Amino acid sequence: MMPSFSNHRLPEVIFIHLPSDVMMSGEKIPSPSRAWLNATALLIASFVGVAALSMQVHPGREIVAVAFPPWWSEQQTMLAAASADAALVRTTTFSSLLVVRPGDHDGLARLRKAGAWLVIDPQAISACFTQ
Repeated sequence: MMPSFSNHRLPEVIFIHLPSDVMMSGEKIPSPSRAWLNATALLIASFVGVAALSMQVHPGREIVAVAFPPWWSEQQTMLAAASADAALVRTTTFSSLLVVRPGDHDGLARLRKAGAWLVIDPQAISACFTQ
């Protein structure tokens, strides 16, 4: 036996037409190109953050990779490393990136004072940039 709906009235459905670029809260929907731009920016920021954390030099590390300004010649980078009392361990594909053993006392600070931009864990770059 089927229930009788003749005595019950169904609620009315009302359709409200909203312009396609307006949400219920009144904010505009971002265009697809803007959404891709935001997603790309987030991806790049995440990559840089993870790379920075993985390339960070661990305390007590005896050998480090040092990045000098890319426009410096190989001679300038070697002289800068030598002026900071850092012993050259190996060169890399890029003349501005060296693997060195800094001096015992305040070696990393002296490398930065000599012009080093970054001090990186050498294992993080060994597969990519070594000769």
